[in-house]
Amino acid sequence: MDKLLATEDIIARAAKGDRAAFAALVSRHYDFLYRTAYKWCGNREDAEDVTQDVCIKLAMAISGFDGRSAFTSWLYRIVLNAVRDRQRQGMRRNRQAEALAHVTASEMEPEQESAATQSQVWDAVRRLPEKQRDAVLLVYGEEMAHAEAAAIMGTRESTVSWYVHEAKKALKDLV
Repeated sequence: MDKLLATEDIIARAAKGDRAAFAALVSRHYDFLYRTAYKWCGNREDAEDVTQDVCIKLAMAISGFDGRSAFTSWLYRIVLNAVRDRQRQGMRRNRQAEALAHVTASEMEPEQESAATQSQVWDAVRRLPEKQRDAVLLVYGEEMAHAEAAAIMGTRESTVSWYVHEAKKALKDLV
């Protein structure tokens, strides 16, 4: 509870322009921002760029945080929007997936094969239509309940379920 109050206090101070509070807020959530960006982007360079973009956007948007949702849910939305912006600008292809395309299954160790399969699945997820991709990454990548994913996506829980269902059908053809 003290940590929650401390976070609320830091957010309020940062929203009023307190640079030290903003730095503490970014420091506290930077790993979360990067992990989230990485899951959506699929490579380190793009995830780092998105995370930096989010930090800049956060500086401009923090005063607009009204506390109606959890701060991390609000951050998810900012990260998702930054990823979409980057993709619209022509995000570089997933370097890891390109490297895997040059390795044959017979050259892989069993644990590498499993990792390669997972990487190929997540690469396929990243190629899904935006809403389906977001729903799958939140539900399976972040292990969120459909209701929590719906809150982040700004839609109904049943809609998230439908996006996941449609994504599963599409992934059968992509993987």
